[in-house]
Amino acid sequence: MTFLSVLAALLAEQTWALREDNRLLLWFERYAAALEGRLNGGQYQHGMLAWALAVGPAFAATAAIQHLLGEVSLLAELAWNIAVLYAAMGFRRVSHDFTEVELALRAGELAAARDRLGKWRRGSAAELDAGGAARVAIEQGLLASHHRVFGPIAWFIVLGPAGAVLYRGSAVLSGLWGARDDPDFGVFGRFAARAFHWLDWIPVRLTAVSFAAAGDFADAVYCWRAQASGWDPQADGIILASGGGALGVRLGDTLHQDGGPRYRPELGTGEEPDVEHMQQAAGLVWRALVLWMFLILVVSLAHALG
Repeated sequence: MTFLSVLAALLAEQTWALREDNRLLLWFERYAAALEGRLNGGQYQHGMLAWALAVGPAFAATAAIQHLLGEVSLLAELAWNIAVLYAAMGFRRVSHDFTEVELALRAGELAAARDRLGKWRRGSAAELDAGGAARVAIEQGLLASHHRVFGPIAWFIVLGPAGAVLYRGSAVLSGLWGARDDPDFGVFGRFAARAFHWLDWIPVRLTAVSFAAAGDFADAVYCWRAQASGWDPQADGIILASGGGALGVRLGDTLHQDGGPRYRPELGTGEEPDVEHMQQAAGLVWRALVLWMFLILVVSLAHALG
């Protein structure tokens, strides 16, 4: 059932992707904002309680519905699995944004590429040249493919649809609370950041290994071991170092934006990225996904056959 659920969710998501501002996400963000407003007293334990109240009910309800539908029929349970995993992922959205930047760069429309990239990453891209835009788009694509595809699938395999909800909800709260650089916010968001760090610890490494297996394995492993620890956060460094090594391109390095340089460690190895490497990066993600699906199928068949 796991393989069929993941395959059907991926196909549904490719056919009809949820908008980034879909109602489920907007409702959850409003709920999180309400919890923050009521519970944020600037203390760590307040953030812990708010995280539990945000993620706990969704996790419990998803698991309970799965159990109840499983008592009705396997088909009903399968439909629920597909629906939840579909809502937790965003592969089509990622590939759409990535492709828009790539097409603009291929057409020589640097301004359009900068605009699309800035909206995608929710940050300035106005000072990037064509090579810089390609590099940042590859970085964004590798990270987004992990957070919106491989991460949810990994937790779905472990805990079913409730696992996908746990991962996605924790990722959203980490972005809303854990990344806040605001003295008035206090340490309220620290637990959300830590919770997602530990939930993502194994999925990050599974994604990095799959990138290595789908590309240049030796360079990917070397870059992972030698470079990832210098990146903040290190989890992103693992994915980018492995992806850059697997592709044979250099990622990271100084980024000129917002009127000045932003110093970043160099990741990967080989050539400076350009628009052709963007297509190779998309291919790497697809090969890694095919590898995951093959392994899920093998394990599912082995489990079915006893």
